[in-house]
Amino acid sequence: MMTQPETRAGFVAILGAPNVGKSTLMNKLVGAKVSIVSPKVQTTRSRVLGICIEDQAQIIFVDTPGIFAPKRRLDRAMVAAAWGGAGDADEIMLLVDATRGVDKNTKSIIDQLIKTERKAFVCINKTDICDKPRLLVLAQQLNETGIFDDIFMISAGTGDGLSELMSFISARMGIGPWLYPEDDITDMPDRLLAAEITREKLYLKLHQELPYATMVETESWERKDDGSVKINQIIYVERPSQKAIVLGKGGSKIKSLGEASRQELEGLFECRVHLFLFVKVRENWGNDPERYREMGLEFNS
Repeated sequence: MMTQPETRAGFVAILGAPNVGKSTLMNKLVGAKVSIVSPKVQTTRSRVLGICIEDQAQIIFVDTPGIFAPKRRLDRAMVAAAWGGAGDADEIMLLVDATRGVDKNTKSIIDQLIKTERKAFVCINKTDICDKPRLLVLAQQLNETGIFDDIFMISAGTGDGLSELMSFISARMGIGPWLYPEDDITDMPDRLLAAEITREKLYLKLHQELPYATMVETESWERKDDGSVKINQIIYVERPSQKAIVLGKGGSKIKSLGEASRQELEGLFECRVHLFLFVKVRENWGNDPERYREMGLEFNS
């Protein structure tokens, strides 16, 4: 009688400075978009889970906000969410941008890991655009910290090195039952995932024009008899001038934004989507506890 292979499961927190490629890496490993990506720093605001299966292991990746020196309440909440994700994880992966090396933010993460006596493994990302001598110097520098069990050279963009990385991670997961249904790729509610997709489009289309202080909230979600979904979302900005930027001349910007978001949502949810976007001015929303609850952040971090 053949015995079934033992199942494994565990959480892996992805830590790193802003814009080192954490969300891109997690989406690549999971094989679907579960975390939004944009050139704007600190795009990820709260803990995002990406769930995948490798061999008999269910690996739950925790994409965390980029860790940086916080200046505002929202910044503090994001950094607290990042370290909270690391504290709860079975394994910690530090992602380092090969082109930036150990910058100020990465050094602060390493210092905190040393202080808390947490072991981790490190992935040097973007190796496809960095020369080999520089990579070797960076690997040596990271190795000398004494807190990294293994160092991987990868490219989240091209997929180089990810197969070896996944084999390593799956072997590190503890023996036990899977923690989520086999078909799940994230624990994020559909309403929040939809809001995140629209926020990504907002950043991609307006990130040079629009300040960081915007958020998107799914106000209502209605499943129609024909299987389609009607979604109403509110884009919050802090000033009337920002509202004008989002709307664009004759509503051209918000129309383009809504179309891009709708197309991606239809692919994600595999149904027709009727998306309606509204822009509201809410001064100082960054100090509104309700908005933090919506994002899954602690207001008093």
